[in-house]
Order: sequence, then structure tokens, then C-alpha cells
Amino acid sequence: RKSSRGDFVFSADRLIRLVVEEGLNQLPYTECTVTTPTGHKYEGVRFEKGNCGVSIMRSGEAMEQGLRDCCRSIRIGKILIQSDEETQKAKVYYAKFPPDIYRRKVLLMYPILSTGNTVIEAVKVLVEHGVQPSVIILLSLFSTPHGAKSIIQEFPEITILTTEVHSVAPTHFGQKYFGTD
Repeated sequence: RKSSRGDFVFSADRLIRLVVEEGLNQLPYTECTVTTPTGHKYEGVRFEKGNCGVSIMRSGEAMEQGLRDCCRSIRIGKILIQSDEETQKAKVYYAKFPPDIYRRKVLLMYPILSTGNTVIEAVKVLVEHGVQPSVIILLSLFSTPHGAKSIIQEFPEITILTTEVHSVAPTHFGQKYFGTD
């Protein structure tokens, strides 16, 4: 709570990078042989085509650079969802995806998973665009048990990756990260 914005962003970026890399580990790959500059052969892996990221605006955009640092040319879509503060009902205001998103594996980026309502709405929008929940990997930094359960009850096929599950989620993340607190 008392950390400087610079320290907060540094730590957040490290956590983002860790969860992004684990999300990438979940994507399908094929084995390939790489010839090093010294002429040696190395048995490596290559991502299969058809992956993309989708950030839930605004705090999810904090995770985009971490994904781009690992996959420079990955396509990224966006969804803007806002929740009513009294009813906690989520409403979709904007959605823009690669046109062939229905054929892609999706890394859904949203750092703070509190009630799960925002993510559930985002997954519904992706499903409306032909994406199967089984190919969605939610990348989150902090999750409440209630939020994770809500998502799994609605979409049991989705994969959730998070750095911490705790009953209290740091809802100030976006403001602190972007310096609008």
C-alpha cells in the first residue's frame, strides 16, 4: 500500500511476466530442430499458429507488454466491461478481436479477479464470437476464491492461472499501475 508507483509497477511487471510465461507454457507447440549459429543442432519447440491475447480494459492492458515481451507479433484484442458499483452487474461497452479469433487459443488478461462477473461477461462475448471456453486461458495476478469458483461454475472448461488466491483482492491495481490513484 505504501510502495512508490515505480516499485509497484516493477513488482507488478515481474508478476505479469511470470503468469504470461506460464500461460504460454499451456499453449500447443510442435517439436522442431534448431541449428545454432555455431552449427549445432538443438531439439526445441515452436508455438503452433493461432494464438492471441485479449485484454479486459483497463487494468488488463497492464499485461499486454508482458505478453508482447514474450511474443512480439501476437495479435491482441480488447474488451471494455464496466461493473455497476451497487449491483456488481457487468456490462460490455466495446469488443474488438482478430477476425479469426474463433480459430485461435486465447490468453485472456485481467489482473484482479474479485467477483468473477467481469471475466464471465468477457468469456460470454468470446463465446459469441465462436471461441470455445476450453481454449481460453485466463491470466490473473490476484484472485479471490469466490471469483475463481464463479468462473469455473459458469465455464468449467476454462483454465485459470493466477499468482495468488486470497479472500481480499487488491482492487486498486489499475489506479496504482497507471498512476491515476
